[in-house]
Amino acid sequence: MLLWLGFILIALVGVNWNSVAFDNGQWTPKLALDLEGGTQMVLEAKLSEGAEAPSAEQMAQAASIVRQRVDASGVAEAEITTQGGRNIVVSVPGEMDAETKKRVESSAMLEFRPVLAADTATNVQVIKPEDVGMETFNATPTAPATDPSDPNQMTDQLYADFLAFDCAKIMDRNEPADPKKPLLACDETGQEKFILGPVEINGSQIADASNGVVTNQQGVSTGQWSVNLKFNDKGTEAFRKVTERLVGIGQTPNPATGMPDQIRSRFAVTLDGNVIVAPTANAVITDGRAQITGSFNEESSKALADQLKFGALPFSFETKSTQTISATLGTWQLQAGLIAGAIGLALVIVYSLFQYRALGLVTIASLALLAAITYLVVNFLSSQEGYRLSLAGVAGLIVAIGITADSFIVYFERIKDELRDGKSLPGAVERGWSRAIRTILASDAVNLLVALVLMIVAVGNVRGFAITLGLTTLIDLLVVTMFTHPIMRLLATTKFFGDGHPASGLDPRALGAVYRGRGEFRRTPVPTGAKAHGKAGKAAKSAKEAERRQSIAERKAAAAATGDK
Repeated sequence: MLLWLGFILIALVGVNWNSVAFDNGQWTPKLALDLEGGTQMVLEAKLSEGAEAPSAEQMAQAASIVRQRVDASGVAEAEITTQGGRNIVVSVPGEMDAETKKRVESSAMLEFRPVLAADTATNVQVIKPEDVGMETFNATPTAPATDPSDPNQMTDQLYADFLAFDCAKIMDRNEPADPKKPLLACDETGQEKFILGPVEINGSQIADASNGVVTNQQGVSTGQWSVNLKFNDKGTEAFRKVTERLVGIGQTPNPATGMPDQIRSRFAVTLDGNVIVAPTANAVITDGRAQITGSFNEESSKALADQLKFGALPFSFETKSTQTISATLGTWQLQAGLIAGAIGLALVIVYSLFQYRALGLVTIASLALLAAITYLVVNFLSSQEGYRLSLAGVAGLIVAIGITADSFIVYFERIKDELRDGKSLPGAVERGWSRAIRTILASDAVNLLVALVLMIVAVGNVRGFAITLGLTTLIDLLVVTMFTHPIMRLLATTKFFGDGHPASGLDPRALGAVYRGRGEFRRTPVPTGAKAHGKAGKAAKSAKEAERRQSIAERKAAAAATGDK
């Protein structure tokens, strides 16, 4: 066990060193908003003219989705709140990187629209009616549209606007697009422009989205990254109808060209009025599961999956302000928390040495090991997973001192109980461990359950507390199983502890047991009214202490053996 524990420590040091050397990591955990400060962004809801102000429920929904986006980017300990009925305030620790800012600002309703026309963004042509022998461009459809992919929706005016559409100038929109009308849009790279039909599916109909590597029919990876979608029941039926129509368009020759219309067999996913991706429908999808492939890598596919998964906002937002904010608590509060933890640790050490004498050194060594492992784990999570240490997280670490000390006390007291029952120290260690581990597991299971519940239902700093509480509880089990118990096994074979030296804390005579030969002791009752002098007095006190610690079952057994015959 000790050898495996050594391997774990070496591995933790190694991954932290690798993070520092090759992945811009550091040897100290990053601090959260309350201790370091960070960046605050205020988002204001954009509403179409005449629209009603958003309801409290809509704002809460929007704030929840923005939080999911921020969390998905790897930023921990962020604070997302609503303000003034139409604003969302996003505060993140440290400096907000460009990718996180883009995730937060891309806050419009996610929409799926059919592609009516597409062209390269560089093909910008300004055409006047007289250039084509017309007085004015017709702005109304010549015939009603039979479905969202019907080209009759493309009026002369709309097509002229499409030709003149310049992606370099019209990438940002000031007003939300009408979901019932065609839309001129560009892809996010500004390389292709589109005429899109009305909205057929929105982001609220996506149940889940993830990224992964494409595999062929034999299950072999192709090395190509994809985005995998899963629709809810309503979205499954709507997407089936869309793909059925688009596949039919892609297979039916166009009367004008005699060739299938590959452009109109595409559908576009838009966010903030810009096209995220516009894939071709290659098959009718009936199970609500779709796979989008393209020029993705791992990062871009994950970013798109997050946008699809967390994109169903009830309305779009624009950034009202971005500013740097100072720490709400600051360095001295962190120092105060660490000082409080140090005082608690010192009290535990003093108590251990006073109560258990040399055995208390095992407690000190176990606590030191717990601190080292916890620090390495928290630092790795900070460097690689975006975790940030808040004051609530520090409180969780302080609570761990009590959790760990409690495990040692349970174990040591079980060993002492076995010594009082006359067992040798090696036997007492094994028997005491088999009894103590059940209690330790039950106690730590309760702590883990509390931590899991807090992680699921809580947000912000409370989750930081839950994370550190859960981590330290697991590490406590690791330390007491792989270090404390093996060390006690080794110490039981030494003369100092095995012979019950008075300074060891495991002297059977001091615990109320009397030597009966062959390295074993037995407990001897001493008359309650006897006067104790010198060594006899100590033996009487020890016997009384042993009698006081007896369980109800032990008291009944002793009474049956001595006086009730």
